[in-house]
Amino acid sequence: MDVLGLGLFYEDLPVGRSFKTIGRTITETDIINFTTCTGMTEVLFTNHEFQDSESDIQGRVSPGALVFTFSEGLLVHASMQHTGFAFLSMDLEIKGPTVAGDTIHVEVEVIESRRSASRPTRGLVRTRNKVVNQKGETIMVYTPLRMVKARTDGKAA
Repeated sequence: MDVLGLGLFYEDLPVGRSFKTIGRTITETDIINFTTCTGMTEVLFTNHEFQDSESDIQGRVSPGALVFTFSEGLLVHASMQHTGFAFLSMDLEIKGPTVAGDTIHVEVEVIESRRSASRPTRGLVRTRNKVVNQKGETIMVYTPLRMVKARTDGKAA
């Protein structure tokens, strides 16, 4: 019997493959819980008076770290269960704000895929992850390099 929700293997992630995750709405409760839990109690995230009088962004602003974290959570469910072994590096660019009520999803494109030389049962896969809101605006782009499980050691290929 197939098990749904398992991650993608190295062999499933050739250069050029693309997919997107389901969406997730960021709530005011998410923002308050995240900023309190992490200690990111910057007034931009926690003070309505400051937001109303000083901020150029309308609404309860979400930290970029929360958007990144939720994006990674969406990807765990979509592609990494049991097959993702290491997050090795990334570049990250925030393109625009996210506020309470925004719904995000992640659009993924594989831009690098190679078998690990030192661990042939693993692959190194870099993706370009675009975080997109409900208006179709790209709000974040990041390019993680991950070590993922391979089905084979590559010797039979």
